[in-house]
Amino acid sequence: MIFNKKEASIYIPDGLPLDIAIQRITHMGIGAHQDDLEIMAFHGVMECFGQADKWFAGVDVTNGSGSARSGLYESYTDEQMVSIRRIEQKKASFVGEYALQVLLEYTSAEVKDADNRGTVEDIKTILSTCKPKILYTHNLADKHDTHVSTAIRIIQAIRELPEDLHPQKVYGCEAWRDLDWLCDEDKLLLDCSGREHLASALTGVFDSQIAGGKRYDLASVARRRANATYLASHNVDTASEIAFAMDLTPTIQNPEIDLAEYAVSYINKFAMDVTDRIKKFF
Repeated sequence: MIFNKKEASIYIPDGLPLDIAIQRITHMGIGAHQDDLEIMAFHGVMECFGQADKWFAGVDVTNGSGSARSGLYESYTDEQMVSIRRIEQKKASFVGEYALQVLLEYTSAEVKDADNRGTVEDIKTILSTCKPKILYTHNLADKHDTHVSTAIRIIQAIRELPEDLHPQKVYGCEAWRDLDWLCDEDKLLLDCSGREHLASALTGVFDSQIAGGKRYDLASVARRRANATYLASHNVDTASEIAFAMDLTPTIQNPEIDLAEYAVSYINKFAMDVTDRIKKFF
């Protein structure tokens, strides 16, 4: 795999040759930043962990230079943060037993630039080479600009590939906006129960984020626990942790779908659900 940025790299935790490491990939997460995968795509990591026939691969699109920092990391330059976050991501991929980890090293500005084809071309290279069946990325209603633009670049890339190279499923996952507002029938339920220790280990290696002022390790588990408990008011819990996802598969199956209209259709459905419930009782 040849990428557009000279800084881009591929890390294979167990040291296998690249061609062999690629052949085993079944699940993939493509996130904007280091630690996005461990938060939003934990279901994929968990599904593959310790399995001989399932392997998770991670892709970080940006270099993480713009991350918030305080405490020990308060005086770190952007270049130092890039180096630290690259090391942290490799640690996480080792802990999670990833098939491989790709670091594309774009800036957020480059990903958000619709005229910059680099990210689209690199994602096409990754997907056409690795051929994952299940793909996890950010949802289109996320409130982080780089997350949304990353999801858009992924959909653009897939739409430009032959259908036989498309993932079977594309999940838009929770990161900088929960998806508990989706109507229940629209929620994709990703059961993350029973591996809280693995989740803690994965997010815990990102010390630059946690010690730097953001407790993603606690917040991510808490969100999945809240999802499981508040999913159904009249039923007992069937899972201890659930991540919600937006189904993005239709957007790659039908390239005519307008992405903004697709995302807003979920919002409109939610608005109608709220309206109907109020009118029913008032």
